[in-house]
Formats: sequence, structure tokens, C-alpha cells
Amino acid sequence: MPLTHLDWLVIAAYLLFNLLIGVYYRSKASGSTEDFFVSGRDVSWWLAGTSMVATTFAADTPLFVCGLVATQGISGNWIWWSLCLSGMTTVFFFARYWRRAEILTDVELVEIRYSGRPAAFLRGFKAVYLGLLMNCFILGWVTRAMVDIIAVTLGPVIAQGRVLTLSLSGHALLHFTLGEPRHTALFICIFILVPFTGLYTFLGGLWGVLVTDLFQFVLKMAMIVVLAWIAVVRLGGMSALRVRLSVVDAATRASGHPTSNVLSFLPDFHAGLTTSNLWTLPLLTFFMYIGVQWWAAWYPGAEPGGGGYVAQRMFSAKNEKHSLGATLWFNIAHYALRPWPWIVTGLVALAMYSTNGGLHPSAAFTANPQQGYVMVLRDFLPPALRGLMIAAFLAAYMSTIGTQLNWGTSYLVSDLYRRFLVRRAGEHHYVLISKLITVVLVLCSGYVTSRLTSIGAGWQLVLNLGAGTGAVYILRWFWWRINAWSEISAMVVAAIVTVSLSRVQFAGNDAVVFAKSTLITAGITTVAWIVATFVTPAEPDATLLAFYRRVHPMVHGWQRIAREAPELPPVRDFRANAFDTVLGCILVYGCLFGIGKLIFGAWLVAASLLLAAAIAGWLIWWDLSRRGWETLSGAASSYDVEKAAHS
Repeated sequence: MPLTHLDWLVIAAYLLFNLLIGVYYRSKASGSTEDFFVSGRDVSWWLAGTSMVATTFAADTPLFVCGLVATQGISGNWIWWSLCLSGMTTVFFFARYWRRAEILTDVELVEIRYSGRPAAFLRGFKAVYLGLLMNCFILGWVTRAMVDIIAVTLGPVIAQGRVLTLSLSGHALLHFTLGEPRHTALFICIFILVPFTGLYTFLGGLWGVLVTDLFQFVLKMAMIVVLAWIAVVRLGGMSALRVRLSVVDAATRASGHPTSNVLSFLPDFHAGLTTSNLWTLPLLTFFMYIGVQWWAAWYPGAEPGGGGYVAQRMFSAKNEKHSLGATLWFNIAHYALRPWPWIVTGLVALAMYSTNGGLHPSAAFTANPQQGYVMVLRDFLPPALRGLMIAAFLAAYMSTIGTQLNWGTSYLVSDLYRRFLVRRAGEHHYVLISKLITVVLVLCSGYVTSRLTSIGAGWQLVLNLGAGTGAVYILRWFWWRINAWSEISAMVVAAIVTVSLSRVQFAGNDAVVFAKSTLITAGITTVAWIVATFVTPAEPDATLLAFYRRVHPMVHGWQRIAREAPELPPVRDFRANAFDTVLGCILVYGCLFGIGKLIFGAWLVAASLLLAAAIAGWLIWWDLSRRGWETLSGAASSYDVEKAAHS
């Protein structure tokens, strides 16, 4: 895909603008670790929420969705659509708790909720596990997606012939054949893009990340809509696209492969639980998504009970109202507004490049359908927009990289270095260490990228590693009996079972195998942590009472502790929060499927779904206004009162 001088100028201007934002917010990020990691807790809901959406819009997500559409149809997206159920419980049950905790990282909550050596071990372990190991793994697969994008789009302009080997003590660490598209793309990502993102993250802290996220989100949303619209128009419109898909369907059936409706939003309920039809989600997998995964599995950006960089944005919000508003906006934009440009482009890729009836059959697409998105970009986008599209993918990539670097560094500094290694240094010392660790994460992520081979496998491995742990992260807010050993046993058992099941050969396609392994892992892990909870001692009453006074959770599950804090009126808002959670799901799914029906011309159904979504949104606003946006519990915690008195 040849780029003009104007395209390169657009890309250079985009990179420069991001760097200038980091430089501009340098002074705001250098005062303290609170400034560097949570922006001084002074962020408005719209900026915090948009940053969440931008972070989850990584370079890998359009490619991953394209691959889902090609193999499981539109219904395959339930692998992440189902996580809206978890997201909405975070909005209405947990967002205000996280903001009220006044902490820098979600891992810090461990030593507020639990006590003693088990809590200290858990905090240090999670800091390394999430901040270094899991963080570098996520950085690696996101970078792997960017490698695919650069290799396909810029392959023809990459120089030929140079070989580069990086070694340490005589052992080759990284080996590149510059000129071979994938190797050169990997070199560009590791040695140019990741360090550049690390630079403005290094300079601007979370403020720099938030503002660049806002700019990047606008750019990449505009460009994916433009790409989907141009691709459909050049194919002849939506009716022509549907005709082409029917041709592909007929050719695929003629080749002896059973198919279902690729345009269906739901799986084929007439098929068996483990059907192997193309373009349909197996029912076993669908029921696992909506019945188990959303509450049982930990996944970055959709943690049951909240957590990770979503929690980091809650910490940075001005108050509880902004924390709730940010998380609500994130879930609406993430699940309802963003998916359709990806899906439509994925359908165009299937109509164009399928080896069964596609207009331009491609063996490369059949071997790796995730690349179909980039192939549409390469073949359909006019030269005048190619530079902007490359910049949009850079935005998608860099917004995720920036957040992961800042988020991972916050664990390693606040929960490891400051907690266990150097406890009494000044704030400027910790800010300097934060910047140095950012550089270390850049180097580690580059190495992981060179060893990772699959985007989809990365998603599934992370989901399996977290299967069964989610219930602990939810119940620690609601039940005093959960202790540090509950979390430790859940994490250890989930990892052991995941590794063990990787050696087991299950029958069925990839989606069925994933469902079976997740159900087994979640079941064994849940039994293990429940047993561990009851055979280990409860946390001391003093720790539980301090947590209850600080966070002021619902009294259900805390009645024994609540009796020791008579100054706090008991909170009984479970039904109201559950009501808002259900309405939130109606709001998101109504918008999601309403927009989809609108795209495919089903006007009456679309109007009905969008009306239901609008009514749900109004009822949420009415209920929150009635209960009081600022403190939905109706009373401040004693921790809030004490903090206000000291200030």
C-alpha cells in the first residue's frame, strides 16, 4: 500500500502532537505519585470514561473481531459482549466503593481489606503478576497485532536485505531480517513505537495518557467508521454486501461445510450444544459466556467487581458521581457504540477474500482471517486517507500501550518498591523510580512481543487464567468472611488447572474447547477457594471494621461488623442497584442491537430496541437523581468524615 508524502506528514504530525501533550503535562505529573498515577484525583467523568474506551480499543481488537466474524459470525462477539453484565455491576455496585477507598492501585486494596503476612504476600505477588508478567503479556499481544497491521499495509515499501541480531553475553535475544515484512514491522514496533509511547507516558504520567487517549479515541473512531462506510459503498451498498455473503454461503455449503446465518446476532438455537457449523457460536459456549464467564473470569478491563486500569480511572475521578458516570459512559461506548464499524468491515472481508465465493479469494485470509481487516484497509481506502488510517491504528495501539505502561508501573512502584523495598523516600524519588520502571517495562514488553505468535490465543489464555477468581473479587465487598487465602487459593488453583488442561485434548472446535476448559477451571477454582475460606481463620475484626468504616458497603453480609460501627447508618440498596444494573444492560444491549438492525435496514425492530434503550436510560437517571448522585448510600463513611475534618 504506497503512501504519499502527505500520508507520511500526517503520521509525523500525529506522533509529534502526542509527544507535545506529554511535555505539556510534565509539570502536573511530577509533583507526587498521586499526580503521576491518578492525576491528583481531579478528572471529570467524560475524560476518565473516554480514556477507558480508548484503552480497550487496541490495535488487536478490530483484527480479533474480524476473525470472530469470519469463523463464528456476528454472534461470535458474545465472547466480549457478555462482559457487559460484569461492567454494569461495577457501575452501580462498586464504582463508588473504589473511589471512596482513596488508594493508588486496586492491589493496594488487599492490605486494607485483609491483614498480616498473607495480605502482604498477596499484595507483593499481585504487583509482580499483574504489573510485570500479565502486563508484559498484554503489551506483547497488542504489539503482535500492530506487527500484522504494519506488515500488511507497509510491506511493499519496507527496505530489503539487512539482518540484525541483538545478543547478551553471546546469546541471541532478538533476531530480525530487515526487509522481510513481519520482521521489519516487529523491529518498528519494538524499537520505535513502544519507546515513543513510553516517552510521553514517562513525561506526562496519567494526565498525559488521559488527554492523548481523548485525541486518539476521536481519531480512531472517525477512521473506522470511514473505512466501513467506504468499503460498503465500493462493494455496492448493504444490499450488495448481503448478496455477496449469500454467494459465499452457497459456495461454502457446496464444498460440504455446514453453515449458519453469519448475520445473526444470536447463536443458532436449533443446533446442538457443540455444533461445528461455520458462522455460528456453539450453544455451550454462548451459555458459558452469559451464565458463568461474566462473573467468574478475571479479564483486563472487565474485572468482576472492578479493577485494573478501569479502577485506576475511578481513583482519578473528582468524586463518586464522576466515578460512576465515567464507568457508565465507558460501558455504553465500549459495548454499544464501537463494535459495528469493525463488524461491518469484517463482513466485507468475508465477502471479498473467502476462498469459497469471495470476489478476490485469498489463501492468506483463509489461513489467518484476522488479517482481513487490514486487507480491506489496504484495498479499499483511497490514498488521501491512508495516512490518517495508519495514524488511527497507531492511536489504537499507543493508547493501550500508554495505559498499560502507566498502570503496570503503578503496581511495581506503589505495591512493590514503595511497600517492601524503600518505604520512607520523598515523593520526587518515587516519581523518578516510576519513570525508570516505565523504561524497564518498555524493554520487557519488546522481548515478550518477539516470542508471541497469536492474538486470539492470548485472549483465551488470559480468560482461562482468571476463570473462577471473579466471584472472590465480587464477594470481598459483600461478605466479611472472605480472607486473603480466598484470593491466594483462587489465583493459584486457576493457574494450575489452566496449565493442566492445556495438555488435555477436548473434542470440538476452538469455541467448544474454550467453553469446556473455562467451565472446568471455574468450577474447580470456585470449590477450592470456598474450601480455603472456611478452613483458614477470618480476618481480625479490627481490619474488617476499618474497611467497613472506610468503604461503607451494603450491610448485607457485614451485619456482625456493622454492629460495631453504630455511627454509620446501615446501607440497604441492593434492590435499587440491581434495578439499575438490569436497566443498564437493557440500555447497552438495546443500543447495540438497535444500531445493528438500523445498519441492516430492519427499521421497525431498530426503533423498538432504541426506544427501550432510551427508556432504560431515563429510568437510570431518575433513580440516581432520586437517591442522590454524590453519595448513593445516603451517608458518607466515617473515613470520609474524618478525612474532611483533617483537611
